[in-house]
Amino acid sequence: MADPKGLKNRGYTHSDVDERRAAAEEFSGASLESISKYCFSSEAASKNIENMIGATQIPLGFAGPVTIEGDYASGRFLIPLATTEGALIASISRGMSVAEDGGGIRTKVFWDAMTRAPIFRVRDLAHSAEVMEWVTDNMEMIDEAVGKTTSHGKLIDIEMLPNGRSLYLRFVYATGDAMGMNMATIATEAASRLIEEKTGATMISVSGNMCSDKKAAAINIVRGRGKTVIAEALIPKEVVGKRLHATVDSIVEVNYRKNLMGSALSVTLGANAHAANMAAALYIATGQDPAQVVGASMSFTSCEDADGDLYVSVRMPVVEVGTVGGGTSLPCQKEALSMIGCSGSGKARKLSEIVAATVLAGELSNLAAQAAGQLGSAHSALGR
Repeated sequence: MADPKGLKNRGYTHSDVDERRAAAEEFSGASLESISKYCFSSEAASKNIENMIGATQIPLGFAGPVTIEGDYASGRFLIPLATTEGALIASISRGMSVAEDGGGIRTKVFWDAMTRAPIFRVRDLAHSAEVMEWVTDNMEMIDEAVGKTTSHGKLIDIEMLPNGRSLYLRFVYATGDAMGMNMATIATEAASRLIEEKTGATMISVSGNMCSDKKAAAINIVRGRGKTVIAEALIPKEVVGKRLHATVDSIVEVNYRKNLMGSALSVTLGANAHAANMAAALYIATGQDPAQVVGASMSFTSCEDADGDLYVSVRMPVVEVGTVGGGTSLPCQKEALSMIGCSGSGKARKLSEIVAATVLAGELSNLAAQAAGQLGSAHSALGR
């Protein structure tokens, strides 16, 4: 079904959406009455979607309050979460409440960079070495080409990975408060054209899957992509018993046998109970790219007996979020960001710390429920 107003005219109006939806109803035989009801203007979404026919609404709730002590997120927060999974927000809220009894959650950002890795075809190994040498000797020229495409992004490094007649160049950028994927792509294309011109190498694709974007990849776990964030909390022994109905030893053992050994035996990239759950709900609520949940799924949850108390931490090497651009400017998502003080410039690292704290709370509650044998009953009681 052709729709010339979809791709060619991105600044469509409400009447365009109505016309397109009517055509979809006629073609499919389905009634789209609920899809036709939404609170934002069609123009507001014109940069986010093509062939718009309406909107899908997802229930939005909040977890918390939770105290976060980070380099960027500091204070008590109510966390907006969009989900259709019953028991999820209740579980996260329980984890946050327990963390409050232990003095809150501490967070820190250890790395912040976005990557894009084009693949070049070279003649042979000698040519590959020549291209690599040229890149090393001409970083200033490459940086100048990048600078012409963006006033916000900054080239940090180019990692070079040769493989026969293929050469992968993993460009690493600081991208400010944008998630930065589009910025990195545009800048890398410009730099790659320069490399082609100067070396005779041929760019086959601006993304050679060494980035690696929206895929579970060990290179991102080891080197990081987006923000690398760690959250931690210390839960007193008495709180574990009273609030979580478990023991420190039982939670530590569940984490060891499930998250660490189970993940190792299944060769899972990451070792956690359900980190993607919390990330997905927060990402959808705040206008992030939902596909980047795959990065959050590669998180590592640790639990230890710390002199009788429970120490829990979550390492998230791939937190790809932004507070400007993408879906963050849509009205509902912007309001959700404003709930946590993360709307607009200067807030991306703060948001990443809130993501890590939310994931930790969900991990803590889930592991405790499994240690206490309550996971199934909790889902049953809340309508799953």
